[in-house]
Amino acid sequence: MAPNALEGIHVLDFTWVAVGPITTKYLADQGADVVRIESGTHADVLRIAPPWRDGKFGINKSQFFADYNTSKKSVTLNLGNPKGRELAMRFVPWADVVVENFTPKVMREWAMDYEHLRRVKPDLIMLSSCLQGQTGPQATMPGFGMLMAAQSGFYYLSGYPGGDPAPPYGAYTDFITPRFAAAVLLAALDYRRRTGQGQYIDIAQYEASLQFLAPALIDYFASGRIQQPQGNRSERYAPHGAYRCRDEGDAERWISIAAAGDEQWQGLLRVLGNPPCDERFATMLGRLENQAVLDEFISAQVRNAEAWDLTARLQEAGVAAYPVQSCLDLHHDENLESFGFWNWLDHKEMGPTPYMGMQHRLSATPGEMRWAAPTLGQHTDEVLQTMLGLDAAEIAKLREEGVLM
Repeated sequence: MAPNALEGIHVLDFTWVAVGPITTKYLADQGADVVRIESGTHADVLRIAPPWRDGKFGINKSQFFADYNTSKKSVTLNLGNPKGRELAMRFVPWADVVVENFTPKVMREWAMDYEHLRRVKPDLIMLSSCLQGQTGPQATMPGFGMLMAAQSGFYYLSGYPGGDPAPPYGAYTDFITPRFAAAVLLAALDYRRRTGQGQYIDIAQYEASLQFLAPALIDYFASGRIQQPQGNRSERYAPHGAYRCRDEGDAERWISIAAAGDEQWQGLLRVLGNPPCDERFATMLGRLENQAVLDEFISAQVRNAEAWDLTARLQEAGVAAYPVQSCLDLHHDENLESFGFWNWLDHKEMGPTPYMGMQHRLSATPGEMRWAAPTLGQHTDEVLQTMLGLDAAEIAKLREEGVLM
């Protein structure tokens, strides 16, 4: 088999929580050597976040953390200690890429910002990602992705008309930005390969996430209209929503349906047994103008239907439909199973644990999750010995001095 695409690339990873670790996970699973610098006194927030293995809290039992940190090595350094920073700087000549996602002042105060690091490694590529970038009046504002999702407008647009916001789950912009960050790091590596020059990349979650609101922003620039929460409403499909079907035991079952044009509408009616319906539904324009009444009609027709059976019949009639799947459904999804999506990796403390699979498949260099996420500081001794040449006595002394923690 061909080597992984990024084999031989060295990444020094100062990131934590989500946006940074997801970015460096892409590199690690494609073969890059990623050394993650962590702290035992100020642990990554996700290390203490559920879900935990067997529902029991443990600093090394969070699957939330584990899914974002496969194929990496963990080294614990106390960067608040000058000796800790000295050790960190000794990794810089080895690194091709440095990634961090602290607020802008942190790396500067440690004298570990790009201007200092490039003196040690002139062709270094460094990426910094924080909520609002490295410059601007609010650059130093700390926080998590849910704050930026609110500031970016996602929370304003989410939910139903006249109701409370129903925002997307979690630190939403933390999950958007890595897609941009990983791509631009590959571009920087290609540029260095061709020119021999490194560069500094400043990626703000604010700017990255707004790309996903482009239709609303363009609409405002063109018409002055401020889009409002629309729930499941669509300007092109009617009906367009999620409708409750017959429950399965204690579990609710819902189906998502989207019908475009009169042909699909007629197909939907045939599957439903051609029930009598409001004359306002006779045209696409009428259905679009009366979506609330239309939703009530569809809800009544499907309430006692079995979701999977209804899905099969609607799809056969050319109508887009699928059950709303739970996490349990996903773990038994036939497509995910055929992809080999779920990867079981043997974690040092959690044992065999399922991990979400690769998000892209390169034919020549497919990549792989080479090992489970590391426990906190799992590779400290190994890395200090093999990469920095420290012996056991020196490492023990650094622990006594509070440098390795």
